[in-house]
Amino acid sequence: MSLYTLLWRNILHRKTLSLLTVFSVTITVALVVFLLMCSQGVEQGAEKGYGPFEVTIGVKGSASQMALNTYYHIGAPTGNVPYSLVQKVQQNSQVEAAYAMTTGDNYNGFPIIGMEPGYFLTRYGDKQLADGKLYGNLGETVVGAYVAKTLGLHVGDTFQGAHGLVQGAGEENHDEGEEHDEHHLFSYKIVGILPPLYTSDDRAVFTTLDYAWAVHHNQTGDHKEVTAILVKPRSLLGAQTIKNEYSQIDNVQAIYTSKAVADVVNIVDKGTQMLEIVTIICIVLASVSILLSLIAAVNERKKDVGLLRLIGKPKQFVWFALIGEGFLLTFIGLLAGLVIGHVGGYVSRDAVFAFSGLQLNAGGILPGEWMLVAGTLLIGLLASAGPAIKAYRVDPLQLFRA
Repeated sequence: MSLYTLLWRNILHRKTLSLLTVFSVTITVALVVFLLMCSQGVEQGAEKGYGPFEVTIGVKGSASQMALNTYYHIGAPTGNVPYSLVQKVQQNSQVEAAYAMTTGDNYNGFPIIGMEPGYFLTRYGDKQLADGKLYGNLGETVVGAYVAKTLGLHVGDTFQGAHGLVQGAGEENHDEGEEHDEHHLFSYKIVGILPPLYTSDDRAVFTTLDYAWAVHHNQTGDHKEVTAILVKPRSLLGAQTIKNEYSQIDNVQAIYTSKAVADVVNIVDKGTQMLEIVTIICIVLASVSILLSLIAAVNERKKDVGLLRLIGKPKQFVWFALIGEGFLLTFIGLLAGLVIGHVGGYVSRDAVFAFSGLQLNAGGILPGEWMLVAGTLLIGLLASAGPAIKAYRVDPLQLFRA
């Protein structure tokens, strides 16, 4: 009988316990894979989330809130600053590029962002649109790839926006029907669809900067306002100069975008520590499951081991027969966990992106995945070693006399 056949017969002899062991390893590995995907998504989102815009200027308030709203389209803006400030920033010798942004409305829950078209070239280079062209006139829009896919939008479609940053906010927040009616009277036309950018811009609708001024008639002339100013400095020294200069203006703050985003990532990391604790508990339970499965098999395997030794099977064969069972169960659970983890990430990627803006890289090799594979197999090997030693130490002659 070959070693492989012997191992399979031993596993199938105790189907229930073997299945429970494989199941515990599978669930643990799949959970770790999903956490690795989320961790990679957070890191990549932090790296790509704000592009070259190292400085962000807006009204005084929470720096993290301003960064989240400006680059990740999450939460409410901190307020507005005068449009005249945009012109001053753009004329600054330390500024390579600066773009104003307006926000405050949504279409089916996706934010409508007023942004100067040059933003796309500065941030994404000369990427081609998936369809159509960039907007140039009031009411023209370009929609993100995820928005177009989710809502089934095409070039030439028209729609009306709603006040607020989430669907239904306009109906709850306006005090009278006039502003609500203005949103429904103002029509947008889709002239282009962005390619997949794998940033939060995939789930936004972009239009001309002046859309907010046209919809909200209270912003005219010198009273025009913008939500934020995205600044690409000429150098790191220039970034410091810009921050210091505009932070001195009343009710205006200039922030280092990378620092604000890093603060948010640190908060997220603290939250994921609880998930890591749960994962560690699952790993311990999986190890215990393997150990108990093999301990339960020791008494059944003693006579088999004694017989193998009496008929002169090599020492290596006997050891592999003992350790191989636990190792094989661990390996099967590991493969199943990797497959389920990646398939689960692939299936849920749209829901995760819609909820949190995280891009899950399902199917690719994740940072730390090789360590997960090596660690899982090592745990299976160590859990198998104890029962194997105990069974091997039994005197085969005395065992059969008994």
